[in-house]
Amino acid sequence: MKGGKLVCLGIESTAHTFGAGIVDEKCNILANEKHSYTTESGGMIPREIADHHLQWAESVLKNALQKAGVGIKDIDVFAFAQGPGMGPALKVGAVATRTLALLHNKPLLGVNHPVAHIEIGKKLCGSRDPLVVYASGGNSQIIGYESNCYRVFGETLDIGIGNLFDSFGRELGIGFPAGPKIDEMYFLGKTLIELPYTVKGMDLVFSGLLTVASKKAKSHSKEDLCYSLMHTSIAMLCEVTERALAHTGKKEVLLTGGVACSKALQKMFQEMCDARGVKLFVTPPAVAIDNGLMIAWLGLLMHKSGVKMSVSETRVNQKFRTDHVKVTWKV
Repeated sequence: MKGGKLVCLGIESTAHTFGAGIVDEKCNILANEKHSYTTESGGMIPREIADHHLQWAESVLKNALQKAGVGIKDIDVFAFAQGPGMGPALKVGAVATRTLALLHNKPLLGVNHPVAHIEIGKKLCGSRDPLVVYASGGNSQIIGYESNCYRVFGETLDIGIGNLFDSFGRELGIGFPAGPKIDEMYFLGKTLIELPYTVKGMDLVFSGLLTVASKKAKSHSKEDLCYSLMHTSIAMLCEVTERALAHTGKKEVLLTGGVACSKALQKMFQEMCDARGVKLFVTPPAVAIDNGLMIAWLGLLMHKSGVKMSVSETRVNQKFRTDHVKVTWKV
């Protein structure tokens, strides 16, 4: 404990980022350290990402403890991202967290990565009952709390919107992550190029959009293609969000996940929310992108609600769905 409050250390390692966050039960942010895998060209290779996490794990953890001003024995709960994510990367975080928890005989919890994004976003934005737009590299889901779980009202059937941007970035010779650079080029585009717009009920398909945009890469300007790719994909996401708002009657929208940092996405969603009289919340960039703090916060919420896990229950789950989590804490 620090200052009489429970303290949790959370480790994030689902994809490109190895992060360690430390937070107390009042959500005072004590530390949020990370190191991310990047490339000059090409995308993510799971084996290389696992090697990256192994290389940086010790220094990231040390930096977090130093920043928080606590020793490892002062940590009351250890949490890690159990899934979804890349298997080799997930295992690095799981093994590190299990080792620390067992060495110091402290509670160990595996948490769901998307739900961690939701809970930290709600807490820091002051949002109470939002329709959540979870937009990340690996996933895209429209989520709302209902009957003790986070129900998925719509989602991608193939690739996440962030994966769409990063994959298209490779066609343009941009390294990983490509999303921020494509977001900058969005505002330089002048012509909207017709691209596939695929919405199936409440679900989304982005791969056809990627294929056609890639084929047009040699015949159109990068700026116009980036503008068209982003405009089309975000409009698809906006459409299913607006339909879910009409169904649920919710009066708040929360953007979270790494793609929530996109100015283009924020602009279109603000226009949609203004038109519907709905309040838009945007998770702060430092916790919208993958980080250990959100894992620590959800770990604390679960721990305080009485959740306990044996070591055998903390196996990583690459396909750990948002709607498979029973919400035992107060939302």
